[in-house]
Amino acid sequence: MRNLLLKISYDGKRYHGWQIQQNAVTVQEVFQDALKNILGIQPDLKGCSRTDTGVHAYEYCISMKLEHSIPEKRLVAALNHFLPTDIAVYSCEQAADDFHARYSCTGKEYLYKLWNHRIRDPFLDGYAHHYWYALNEEQLNEAAQYYIGCHDFTSFCTLDQRRAGDMVRCVTNARVERQGDMVLFTVSADGFLYNMVRIMVGTLLRVAQRKFKPDDIPLIIKAKNRKLAGPTAPSCGLYLNRVFY
Repeated sequence: MRNLLLKISYDGKRYHGWQIQQNAVTVQEVFQDALKNILGIQPDLKGCSRTDTGVHAYEYCISMKLEHSIPEKRLVAALNHFLPTDIAVYSCEQAADDFHARYSCTGKEYLYKLWNHRIRDPFLDGYAHHYWYALNEEQLNEAAQYYIGCHDFTSFCTLDQRRAGDMVRCVTNARVERQGDMVLFTVSADGFLYNMVRIMVGTLLRVAQRKFKPDDIPLIIKAKNRKLAGPTAPSCGLYLNRVFY
């Protein structure tokens, strides 16, 4: 029995996130189907994150325990043959017996893309949030610094039917930078709450709209009230960028 770590990348535009759902196509479902074509079985897959509908991943990690003798390099080639072109496997290696893609993770980095031009780019449809009003990336970067640190991020979490747990997350890096007409928000933390990055972006856009000042963010965090933060930005601009172990 081997415990394998696979690293993949995927375009999330046509998927309802990673985790299998009823009546919706997910990355996990497609990945399991490819494995069954290769191995004749469907191993139990452990993903590093759920990811929302339409969210993309430059790096996504999967662990699975496998009794089959197929070599790691051959498995990579076979998966890339059977998977659709919007999912690619980059590596497969043997991990420690107790390794778990989700629970062994020490942190993640997300990237959010804002296409900041008055005219939409049709080639970025589904891959960046089109925001046509002026953005001052230096002001937004100033605001983003208030996210850094260990805080209760209740104000930055979508409330749903899941049981509330520990809402404290430690953000180690947050920055906003411009590359031509693309404005990028990068954030790293030991973990993220449901829709946390998208709400962070929506709050930064409220700063850009002068509805918030940069130094309002600590007050929003302290309030632990979702209604006080900005809206949830669209999923199309969000990318899981790196996973740390």
